[in-house]
Order: sequence, then structure tokens, then C-alpha cells
Amino acid sequence: MNFQQLRIIRETLRQDFNLTEVANALYTSQPGVSKHIKDLEDELGIEIFVRRGKRLLGLTEPGKELAEVVDRILFDTQNLRRIADQFASRETGHFVVATTHTQARYALPQIIKWFKTDYPRVHLALHQGSPVDIAEKLVSGEADVGIATERLDRVPELATFPF
Repeated sequence: MNFQQLRIIRETLRQDFNLTEVANALYTSQPGVSKHIKDLEDELGIEIFVRRGKRLLGLTEPGKELAEVVDRILFDTQNLRRIADQFASRETGHFVVATTHTQARYALPQIIKWFKTDYPRVHLALHQGSPVDIAEKLVSGEADVGIATERLDRVPELATFPF
């Protein structure tokens, strides 16, 4: 059993059992798609699809259960890739902090020094402004994090906590 076989099962359902369309969607050949399906059925010892001659008409009962598991496996595989990508690229990029002048001047210098030592390839940008400016930058997506002495909990789009 391999991921290509699982992708073929999922795509067969998406393409309404048309193996030519499955082959086109997966950039492979129709005979290759048929062989993958047959190999998987042989390996599992079940028929996945209802057939009339060479045409696929639908899923068998075991095929219905298998299709649900295939969807979960392929979904979880995408999640694994996403997690790996996040950790592989976590030490590069941009990080924008919106803060007040007081925080930037007195509270953040040591933290910034620590951050730059631990993440030298991350570009850190500070944007100073009033609490209203900070909230606007956060809501618009211009900043990743906001730090303010005043409370910003009256802005419903933001998750805030005292620190």
C-alpha cells in the first residue's frame, strides 16, 4: 500500500469513477490508475469498487469504509507536512511587534537582544504608536504582536491578556 494508491482512491471518488479523468488529475496514465487500484484490492483482499465490465460504478460496502479511512490518512498527511514546514522555516522570516514608546524604550531592549541572539535570521521590526495605532496594526495584519501598557480588551477582534 502506498500514498499514490490512496490518492487514486480519493480522486476516483472526486472524478465520479471516471479513470481517464483521475489519470489526468494526477498526471499519470489510465492503465497505471487501473493497475494501482487492482494492486491495492489484491493486497487488501477486498473489492473496493462495484464494476460492470471495466467500468467503475460505485463503492462496495468495504470500499465505503476504506474511502473514509483514506480521506483521514491523506488529511493527516497534509497536517504532517504543514507541521514540518512550520518547524523547518521557523528560524527565518519576519516578525512585527507594534508597541508603545515606553515599552520599546524600557521593557523590550533586553528581550530584543535575546530574540536576535536566538533567531538571527528572523527580521524583527518594531512599530511604535498609541494603543489605538497598535490595535489598528494588529487588526489589519500589519503586526504579529502588540504590546501596550493600556488595555486593548475593548477591541473584539483581538485576543488580549495581561502580562
